[in-house]
Amino acid sequence: MRHEETLYAIALRRCPLIGDVIFRKLVAEVSSAKEVWDLSKSGLQTIFGIGRKIAVEIGNPDHLKFAEKEIEFCLKNNIKINLRHLGDLPAILNECDDAPAILYQKGDFDSSKKAVSIVGTRNISNYGKQFIEDFLNAVKNENITTVSGLALGADAEVHDISIKNKIQTVAVLAHGFHTLYPSRNRKLSQKILEENGVLFTEFNSSQKPDRENFIQRNRIIAGLTPATVVVETAFGGGSISTATFANNYNREVYALPGRIDEKYSQGCNQLIFQNKAAVISTIPSLVDQLGFQNGTAKTGELFPSSEIKIVLPEQQENILAILDKKTPFSLDEISQRLEIPTYKILPDLLQLEILGLIKALSGRQYLAL
Repeated sequence: MRHEETLYAIALRRCPLIGDVIFRKLVAEVSSAKEVWDLSKSGLQTIFGIGRKIAVEIGNPDHLKFAEKEIEFCLKNNIKINLRHLGDLPAILNECDDAPAILYQKGDFDSSKKAVSIVGTRNISNYGKQFIEDFLNAVKNENITTVSGLALGADAEVHDISIKNKIQTVAVLAHGFHTLYPSRNRKLSQKILEENGVLFTEFNSSQKPDRENFIQRNRIIAGLTPATVVVETAFGGGSISTATFANNYNREVYALPGRIDEKYSQGCNQLIFQNKAAVISTIPSLVDQLGFQNGTAKTGELFPSSEIKIVLPEQQENILAILDKKTPFSLDEISQRLEIPTYKILPDLLQLEILGLIKALSGRQYLAL
């Protein structure tokens, strides 16, 4: 029964003009791919939105022959065939209206882990590499899975550093399992599987890495996780489409800001400017926002390897020495203890508040933080 349904699902999905949404509509009408295949042409056209051009290809024996060969290929290469209408997709991906009807899989996906998508430009800078390394180092002891697209640059960094940190990593491909693009990442793809990672693709073994496939692939990267992190990208880069899909799925998006004159920071800066992504100000705060336990943000810190210690003027140090974390002190009390007029203390109090070292309460009272 399972084999038969898989056969007809592959044949049906291969019909021209039948995409994931129409596939889902057809199967929902009659409960199985086989029943759709067996419907008469007139019966098919009674389904709302299914015209003659779609109906004429359903039942074509060439598609059925292809499906038979595809199943043989998958069995030979240890590829799992997930059917959405049978509940095989990861639950979080299944929430997306345009999730793939068929998802091919190598490796075992652990849905109990908290997954995060990390994407970026092929032309990643040392700044972007350092961010990926420091972020993954910060979460390596968490129950985490990383998801990316196995492209050169940022994607490869994500997969490679995840493996080094013993983090499960998932690569989503833009072609069938009969090939590997880019070929330079073939060894990396094998390493992903050896280290208990996963390769996913919605494309069958006849589909090459055509340009349009990459945009389609990006929606799966966004759909597999509750949050997407964009490291570096230019205006209109592929990572922008991933962020757009994530926004459309009501998932969280975070972007690493950069210099405005850096081409591959401009896309991230634009996402932040348009309120389509939250700014990454520190790695600990990002870790905390993603729901992990190790996020304790420090003022002035972006990467944990570049800790900044603030040297305060003597008068501000003296104010901090007086203030308590539980009992507030008024401006007048601080003035009396320091024996300095209040008007000379106010600028220092304001500066300490901006730095996040003290908290101002009503009635000109202050607490240390």
